[in-house]
Amino acid sequence: MIDQNWYTISDIEKLDTPALVIYPQRVKENINILKGMIDDITRLRPHVKTHKSTEATLLMLQAGITKFKCATIAEAEMLGMSNAPDVLLAYQPIGPKLDRFIQLIEAYPNTKYSCIVDNSKAAQNISDAALKHSLQIIVYIDLNVGMSRTGITPGSEALQLYMDCDVLRGIKIAGLHAYDGHIHNADLEIRIKKCNEAFEPVKRLQQYIKQKDYPEPVIIAGGSPTFPIHAKRKDVECSPGTFIYWDRGYSLICAEQPFLTAALVVSRVISLPGETKICLDVGHKSVSAENELSKRIFFLNAPELVMTGQSEEHLVVDAVKDHRYKVGDILYGLPYHVCPTIALYERAITIENNEISGEWLNIARDRKITI
Repeated sequence: MIDQNWYTISDIEKLDTPALVIYPQRVKENINILKGMIDDITRLRPHVKTHKSTEATLLMLQAGITKFKCATIAEAEMLGMSNAPDVLLAYQPIGPKLDRFIQLIEAYPNTKYSCIVDNSKAAQNISDAALKHSLQIIVYIDLNVGMSRTGITPGSEALQLYMDCDVLRGIKIAGLHAYDGHIHNADLEIRIKKCNEAFEPVKRLQQYIKQKDYPEPVIIAGGSPTFPIHAKRKDVECSPGTFIYWDRGYSLICAEQPFLTAALVVSRVISLPGETKICLDVGHKSVSAENELSKRIFFLNAPELVMTGQSEEHLVVDAVKDHRYKVGDILYGLPYHVCPTIALYERAITIENNEISGEWLNIARDRKITI
C-alpha cells in the first residue's frame, strides 16, 4: 500500500522555505527500478543533468552503474570527483570549453572522458588540442534524428565524418550518439513508432560503418521518454536522467514508467491578499518557469489550487471561497520540470523517515567547480 503521506516533514518548523527537498530512499528505489528495466547494467549511461550532485552519483556507482553522461564541464568534473569510470560529455567542446575539457582529462586520469562531434572542423580542433597535450580523446558522432538542435543527419555525410575522424591522430572514434528528445508523446504506441522511425537511420549508419571494415560502433541513444524502448534493443547504451528524481511532467507523459517522485519544492503561505487569493513563497527563482503558469508546480497536498500569477519571489493562486488556508501553512510542490529547478538551488535538504537528515550540495549547478 502506498503511503499517501510519504512526503510530509514532521520537523517542518526547522525548514526555511522555499526549499528543495530530496528523499534518498526514493532515489535508491528509482536506481533499482532503472536497473530492473534493462537486461544488462553495462548498457546504462545515465545523464547527471538532473541531480548535479556527488551523493546521487555515488548511489549509482554503489549500485554498479559505471557509465555516465553529462552536458557541462562542471557536471563532468563532478563525475571525476566521484571517481566515475566512464564519462561522455554530450556537448561539442568549442573554444575555451575545449581547453577546459583538456584540463579536465588531465586532472582526473582515472576517469575515461569522451565527447561528441558533428562537423569536421570541430573534430580537427579537438584532435589538434589533444595532440598538443599528448592525448587521444574518444569521440562519438552526434546525430540529428529529428530534434534539430545539434548533430549531423545520419547518412552519407555522417559516414564521411566518421571516416574523417578515424584518421585524425588526436581522437579515437568510438560510435554514434542519437538523442531523440523531441519524442515525448503521452501515447506510448505513438512514442514507440516515432522512436523506431528515428532510430532506423542510425542503425543503417552503424551497418554502413561495419561494411567499411570498422569495428561495430557503439550507439548511445535516447533520454527518459524513449528509455524503455531503447532498453529493448540489443547493445544500445541508454541515457535517461530524470528517473533519479522524476517530476510532474514525466509522470504524466510517461505513465508506463514506475519511477517515484523523489524531489519536491516546499513552500509556505505568506499572505492572503484577497477572499480567494493565496500568496506563496515560490517564485521564478524557486521553480523552473519555462512552461506556462499552470504547468510549473503541482501541490501534492493542495491539488485544487489554480495558479494566477508568479513573479521572482511570489506565486499567487486561487482557492475556493471560504477556504481554510492560513498564513504559515505548508505546501509540498512537485515541479513539472525538475532538472532546471535543481539548478536554482545550491543545496537540497534530505528527508528520511519524515525528518530532516542532512543536505546534498548541487555542486554541478555552477558553470565552474575548479576547472
